[in-house]
Amino acid sequence: MAYINPAPGTSSQIVLKIDCGIALGTLTLGGSPLTVPALQDITVNAANDIFTWSQLDATAKKQVATTSTNSMSMNLVVDSATFFGTTLASVQSDTVAAQGLLGLSRNKTLVTFSLKVEEGASDKYIKGQGYITGLAPTISADSPVWVSPITITVTGEYTASATE
Repeated sequence: MAYINPAPGTSSQIVLKIDCGIALGTLTLGGSPLTVPALQDITVNAANDIFTWSQLDATAKKQVATTSTNSMSMNLVVDSATFFGTTLASVQSDTVAAQGLLGLSRNKTLVTFSLKVEEGASDKYIKGQGYITGLAPTISADSPVWVSPITITVTGEYTASATE
């Protein structure tokens, strides 16, 4: 069983990289993907919808799995360059670094993502495409740094692989 050990000197970690999506179904990252820093937690959601019906000749309901609703949600400590990007008035055709997370959400830019789970010699990757949503940065006296939830609403399927 793999687990994350945040103790100093350990190398097992989770790394999320995003890049502007080339086209739907293209899961390769470009030469300069954005590595999202300061992740606090991450949740990979893969929820199949279920269609349920009753029949007069049965004493129990029937069910069948239908399409899946996939998303990846996380919380992160806001890094100014990653959140706002390098160009405040960025457009959808700009790089992922220029748009930043806020620009990717505002511009409704399709992103390709790769979530790396390091496990020594057998790293695993969850890849997909989607849109950045759910940004809601907050700050308070008890939490004096900006923290924001972020969701990648996945369009299509996840892909699991041994390579990025």
